[in-house]
Amino acid sequence: MIKHVVVWRLRKEPSVRANAERVKALLEGMAGRIPGLLKVEVGINVVDDANAADVVLYSEFTDPAALLGYQGHPVHEAVKPAIREMTIERRVVDYEA
Repeated sequence: MIKHVVVWRLRKEPSVRANAERVKALLEGMAGRIPGLLKVEVGINVVDDANAADVVLYSEFTDPAALLGYQGHPVHEAVKPAIREMTIERRVVDYEA
């Protein structure tokens, strides 16, 4: 199994919270629509901390091939531009479990 974790810091316009809710909806909308994507969990930060990210994506894939397929899948490609418009920073970690 491959675990894929992404964290973002978001733009302040119209508000961080509004952008976070939109990012969450877009990412959760991928669930059940991409082969090999087993789990999608999206969290919005609730603690005011200068070092904190605003949104986190935790997802699980059957194997490395499924993660690779996800990267170019049309459902994922469709949400990328909207999320990019709302973000100022992105970090990712992929690891085997």
